Amino acid sequence: MTIQQDSMHACPACGLLCDDISADAIARQQFSCGKAAKFYARVTTGVSPQVAGQPASLAEAVRAAAAALKQAAAPLVAGSSTDVHGARALVRLAQHTGAAMTHINASSTLRNMKVLQHRGWQTTTLTEVRNRADVILMIGTDVVSHNTRFFERVVWVDEAMFTEPAARQIIYLGGDQLNTQPGVSPDGRAPEVIACASEHLPEVVAILRALVMDKPVTATTVAGVAVSTLKTLAATLKAAKYATLVWVSKDLHYDHAELTIENITETVVALNQKSRAMGLSMGGSDGDTSVNYAHTWLNGVIIDAPDWEGHDAVVWVNSYSPQAMPPAGTQPVIVLGAPDSIFESAPAVFIPVATPGLDCNGQQFRVDGSVTLPLTAAKPTDLPTLTQVVALIEAQLQGDLA
Repeated sequence: MTIQQDSMHACPACGLLCDDISADAIARQQFSCGKAAKFYARVTTGVSPQVAGQPASLAEAVRAAAAALKQAAAPLVAGSSTDVHGARALVRLAQHTGAAMTHINASSTLRNMKVLQHRGWQTTTLTEVRNRADVILMIGTDVVSHNTRFFERVVWVDEAMFTEPAARQIIYLGGDQLNTQPGVSPDGRAPEVIACASEHLPEVVAILRALVMDKPVTATTVAGVAVSTLKTLAATLKAAKYATLVWVSKDLHYDHAELTIENITETVVALNQKSRAMGLSMGGSDGDTSVNYAHTWLNGVIIDAPDWEGHDAVVWVNSYSPQAMPPAGTQPVIVLGAPDSIFESAPAVFIPVATPGLDCNGQQFRVDGSVTLPLTAAKPTDLPTLTQVVALIEAQLQGDLA
């Protein structure tokens, strides 16, 4: 195993895809992000395929996987933690076998997609935020729990084209156990924090939207938040040159959270009647942006949440989350995933595949959906890629069905 020395690396440990990771930093394990450190420290060598928990050759494992899929009446491709190339292969496998397809983050992704389908939205990119935003409102999130280097890479930058980065106004509205320290400006100015539990955000954000729209609000408090505070916040957003409203769908973990996201995006619409504002959905992990895009392009529909009860075989892919597995009791499970996968019980078939950005090259969409970045293998191995393994399974299925 060697570390490539001739290029910078885009890190797929989160949706930011920070592309300033040097080979030297990887070799020395020196990172400003714990997620990157954990990702590049993974050991993915010395693992062979298994069938029913026993070592097997790749050919034997492929035959066993194909046999399980051939017998299944309603298979499911799930997990789907991979890159663009892997996603395309999984879509092809699902089409070949008549399988449904989902992603490990499908439930939270759907919160965004429902709003986008129903109402549409006005969202921005990381580059635009870096160059233009003067007021950044974080709603129900600190972002850094998901995207550690957000402030370092986007907010407190050395220079921007249309604003003074150090003068940005950072405001947190609601959320649970937020880490607001990254929101402190370089000159020590503390961010404004309007506290309320995530479960109360629906009513608080609804009132904020009403105030931005100049609707009458007679209440003096909402969920413990003074309406006067929200009026001041609304005035700040209206006065901004480029207000950015940020949320992470994973942090809005309550029923019908999509309605809160809709209120956020419609607040943006209201602000844009007289000023300029944009939304920014952050988070992104396990290649969810890439997989959802690829699935939508190729199938014409977004990925749906899984119905575990309705399937009699599961193909599970977990390249970026080796600890993630389907619900207990799911059988049979064919794991095409990380060599360092952690099993409570042995799957029916396990075929280790290369992780894009670690063991092999790949391609990933950044969380804002504006660019794709190449993933360069940091520690190249001879593991097969997901695309290669899927092709072998498809060839076996074609041979069986011939």
